[in-house]
Amino acid sequence: MPELAKKYEERYYYRGDFQYAKSTLKPLPAPKHTEERKIVRRTSLPKRNEKKIKRNQLISKIISLTFMLFVGVCILPTGFKNIAHSIFTGSPYPNLKTDYRQLVFPTQNYLNNHWFLGELSLNGAETKKPAMLPLTFGQELTDLESQIKNIMPMYPSIHPSVFVWDYDTGNYADINGAETFSAASIIKIPVLLQLFRSIENNQVSLYDEMPLTEYYRSEGSGGLQFKAANSTYTLDKLARVMITDSDNSATNMIMSKIGSMTDVNQGIRDWGLSQTQVHNWLPDLAGTNFTTARDLARMLYNIENPEFLSTESREKIVDYMGHVKNNRLIQAGLGSGALFLHKTGDIGKMLGDAGIVYAPNGKKYIVVILANRPYNSPAGKDFIVQASEIIYNYMVR
Repeated sequence: MPELAKKYEERYYYRGDFQYAKSTLKPLPAPKHTEERKIVRRTSLPKRNEKKIKRNQLISKIISLTFMLFVGVCILPTGFKNIAHSIFTGSPYPNLKTDYRQLVFPTQNYLNNHWFLGELSLNGAETKKPAMLPLTFGQELTDLESQIKNIMPMYPSIHPSVFVWDYDTGNYADINGAETFSAASIIKIPVLLQLFRSIENNQVSLYDEMPLTEYYRSEGSGGLQFKAANSTYTLDKLARVMITDSDNSATNMIMSKIGSMTDVNQGIRDWGLSQTQVHNWLPDLAGTNFTTARDLARMLYNIENPEFLSTESREKIVDYMGHVKNNRLIQAGLGSGALFLHKTGDIGKMLGDAGIVYAPNGKKYIVVILANRPYNSPAGKDFIVQASEIIYNYMVR
């Protein structure tokens, strides 16, 4: 290259589409054609850069060959000796056995729900026939629903759920019947049913005794909370005061005896109910235990299901629920001579009642009324009594 051209090249270099002078940093116009620009860049590459690239390529080849040689000489023989060799010649430690199933399923020994031929496994959820029969529905009682809805504007602070079902015809009335409400003490109905299911499975007996310890002593309704520590009670006594007096301490003792809230919830699932859940010990003033009017109606209906409960269990349940001391809700709206098997619930923000009515003329129906209300508002009680009176008059006419 001529000396003048060499000095020119060392003085200028390219950046983007502009050529700059190192000394002045003033932009000069780039070549007009892309091909010309490429040629200039290619022809202007210093020879020392070409030598550097060749040297780097040689170093890369040397590193690659060295790595491959290391793998071939050190790693492959060691791997064959320690792993592959034993596959063909047998393990050098014949007394050590590998449980390959344990490697594939590392949690099977403590996370399982199925046993077959001595092997534990974890199976998916199984669908089986519910233990409770469903209600059979006839015609919807729209006239009765309209009468109840007509009084609802009189109680604007009350949000109700009402469900009525006629034993003779299957006709029903439903206002928010599938909506979830806090259960309050009405949750004691599924606790009672699960107790007798446990008795029929020979897990417990009505004659079993339990001591009242501080662990079970609970505030709220019921007089057991004021009894002496370690005083003992049979399950029969506990079940009776749980229903008739709505005793919270007795309820917690029964739940603990039959397997805690877990057992009650498992029973509810086995019955075929999906919207009733026990999340907390009573009194559950926060209202975390849930149910619906439809779920409660199905529980009440199955008290007389001979495939669900024995005759002896039904007689006890009828005895308990026929002597509930709180008669100020649905029962206050019934006519003279009517019998009522039921359970009430009250946690301030929710007031409810659920049971079976036996009218003097032979009419028999299930009625559930739940009412969300301002805390302890008397409007909740007034609505339930008036709605009960309307339902009773309609059903016995």
